[in-house]
Amino acid sequence: MSHTACLSLGSNLDPERHLAAAARALHERFDDVVLSAFYRTRAIGFDGPDFVNAAALIRTDLDVYALDAWLHALEDAHGRDRSGPRYGNRSLDIDIVLFDDLVVDGPGHLRLPRSELRHAFVLRPLAEIAPDRVEPVSGRTLGALWAESPEREVAMAVVAVTSHAPPRPGMTSGA
Repeated sequence: MSHTACLSLGSNLDPERHLAAAARALHERFDDVVLSAFYRTRAIGFDGPDFVNAAALIRTDLDVYALDAWLHALEDAHGRDRSGPRYGNRSLDIDIVLFDDLVVDGPGHLRLPRSELRHAFVLRPLAEIAPDRVEPVSGRTLGALWAESPEREVAMAVVAVTSHAPPRPGMTSGA
């Protein structure tokens, strides 16, 4: 069975290197991957170096828990330290923001949709690549949520990140 997942990617420790490697890994593992632009944003919740954030839309045969485990392993391979505070520096942070129309608010760390969807660093890149995707709790599209976001004016400079991913046909943005 094929699923569609919206991911949020971020890093503030050597971000261009870690995000390029993450983009390559996504392209190697999944047939359909659409990446947003990469944006520089200030750290939220702590004082630290700026983050570079992006979004990915993927089609996967993994269920949500297997995908979450795969993404955690990818973060770990890039030196992700989970022992620090909740808000802190990250070599690589990849979160599942939406997975099909699934809503998860149970035991464990996985929550869908992710509450960070309200922040520009997550919502803008996702709205860029999947404006017609519906957020299942509000029933609103990502494009509509971004159009109404109070964070629309947050400064987010585009950053060049080259993944050297093999060219593959992408999914339509409304997939």
